[in-house]
Amino acid sequence: MDLRTVEQVKEHGWSVVMVPADDEGPGFAYTIGLWHTHTVPELAVFGLGIQTMHVLLNSLGQEAAAGALPEGGRECHGIIEDHPVVLKPADLRWYREFFGRAISFYRRPPIPVLQAVWPDADGRFLWQSEADQQYQQSQPQLWLKPTEHPPGVWTALAAG
Repeated sequence: MDLRTVEQVKEHGWSVVMVPADDEGPGFAYTIGLWHTHTVPELAVFGLGIQTMHVLLNSLGQEAAAGALPEGGRECHGIIEDHPVVLKPADLRWYREFFGRAISFYRRPPIPVLQAVWPDADGRFLWQSEADQQYQQSQPQLWLKPTEHPPGVWTALAAG
């Protein structure tokens, strides 16, 4: 386990793991320690700039630590700029691919993870039919089983 992560969890209550975009796909970030410290789900976000994701997760983490994190499926407002996010529970079948360091930290899944899904520039979310294809590929739909997920970069990563 990464000693830096353990120290951040002890000091701040959670740590944010940031995975930058690369040739395989868009970047993502997730928390480790929220479940341990506050008994609230870990949080994940995909497809934004690495610093934006870091700020978003820390803002949501503060809400969670204060007991003010909305239930999964509800819009959260005022977290970052004027854009809402919707928290959706991640299916366990995605964990190994995306949350390996959290699995190492906890040593016994399952730990609950909520994906913070952000809208496109017109305020549409992934599940809305009007959302364009490029936006739909920017973040996975982790609430779906991998076998039910639309084909794309995220299913390719999970299959690889």
